[in-house]
Amino acid sequence: MSATMRNESNYVGYEYRDISVNGNMESLYVDSYECFGWQFEGRQPSLMGITSGAVNLKFKRDRKVLNKAELTRLQRHFDSCVSEITRMEQSKTNYASVVAFTIGIIGTAFMAGAVFSYLANLIVLCIVLAVPAFIGWVVPYFAYLSTFEKKKAKAAPLIESKYDEIYEVCEKANGLLYNS
Repeated sequence: MSATMRNESNYVGYEYRDISVNGNMESLYVDSYECFGWQFEGRQPSLMGITSGAVNLKFKRDRKVLNKAELTRLQRHFDSCVSEITRMEQSKTNYASVVAFTIGIIGTAFMAGAVFSYLANLIVLCIVLAVPAFIGWVVPYFAYLSTFEKKKAKAAPLIESKYDEIYEVCEKANGLLYNS
């Protein structure tokens, strides 16, 4: 009977968390979640990760961790910062893609006009419309690069400030976890 009482006092109950994250954020999650009391258990490819590069990360944490409510609040703040970083990263390519696709569609419209002009035996109009059509097919690549670089330069300080905010949140959580 004393052996069972001893085992009951040494028992540690865990709570578990599985999260799906983008592969390029995996290290950030593994390193930062330790500050919130989570222990990294392992990773596995996500079912959606085949196309998106996502992975499932598995964590566990002692149910009786001190300052659990504040750690959970800080963890939510961390998660929101990471999602904002991801959104800002995606906005760079999304906006550049929209610009490039729009120019390409306009070029295609000019090409359609050139084809219809050729079919109507209006060769001069066909040539006049074909020139901007070909330009509209070449320019999107350069427009994408230019727009992407501009958005990247504009987003870089914002992203860096979010990483600084993540650092501060993790520092507070780590202080709560180990200095209490």
